[in-house]
Amino acid sequence: MALSGPNPLGGPAEMLIVAEEPGVGLGAGLAGLPGPDPGDGFAASQPHAFVKVAHHEAPLWLVESDDKAVFAGEVAAHWVWLVLWPDTAGTLLFEPLPLRDLRDPEQELDVPFGALSPRLPA
Repeated sequence: MALSGPNPLGGPAEMLIVAEEPGVGLGAGLAGLPGPDPGDGFAASQPHAFVKVAHHEAPLWLVESDDKAVFAGEVAAHWVWLVLWPDTAGTLLFEPLPLRDLRDPEQELDVPFGALSPRLPA
């Protein structure tokens, strides 16, 4: 999912949210990493942020990146990646970000849409 809006520290911000099975590598590719996962040393410290999924907080760790804020973690045996531009947009994660599993059949689905994100490859 791609979202855009105001950066808490000024200017515009974009966020890509990727949930994928291990080994796929989409999130890592969008983060600019060479492999399909966050790499060595991942989750070796306290988490840097959290997402809230189904009333449970799931930890996210900051992943090294040059021009963006990248967070990754595991929820229900899937990688969850949050990739934010610019890097200062990472301040959006000071509080746990609520996420919903769109595969859940019991929810009413009204997903907003707009212009395509230039951050997603064609």
